[in-house]
Amino acid sequence: MFKIAVLVSGGGTDLQSILDAIEDKKLTDCKVSYIVADRECRALERAKKYNIPFCILKKGELNQFFQEKDMDLIVLAGYLSILPSDFLQRWEKKIINIHPSLLPKFGGKGMHGNHVHKAVLAAKEEKSGCTVHYVTEEIDGGEIILQREVPVYAEDTVELLQERVLEQEHILLPEAIQKIKEERKK
Repeated sequence: MFKIAVLVSGGGTDLQSILDAIEDKKLTDCKVSYIVADRECRALERAKKYNIPFCILKKGELNQFFQEKDMDLIVLAGYLSILPSDFLQRWEKKIINIHPSLLPKFGGKGMHGNHVHKAVLAAKEEKSGCTVHYVTEEIDGGEIILQREVPVYAEDTVELLQERVLEQEHILLPEAIQKIKEERKK
């Protein structure tokens, strides 16, 4: 069984996409073993609904928490805290993030959520999308695993673009997890 921990800060829709993919057998032999939040958030309601162990931890507590855990992958699903470098080094190539742009464009410090979509629209980009990448000390600078494009229309608002990108995030994140799992089997 491929054991996943999911780190969350918000509503948990990306978390839900993983749970749905497991239920629908799009993610095979996978289990969400822990859900860790950095604050009270709606994603924890999903943890309760699925009877998944969860906790709220400050980022400085992550090393101690995961020290005894045998996780195959840590997924940042709308997790807003910057992870400490010692944690990143310990879990190198085992932490992934989903970002709402086609990295390397519109990544880095301050580029999260609607800030990304506002920047994409302000730059008059013709396409946007989402990226799953490995997490490194360089914010949004880790190796790209998968990307998915969406068109940007002249009449787009931040909310319309966000909705279109989020729809693709929910498909891409489980695909990336499955790809990593399959690659590690080889």
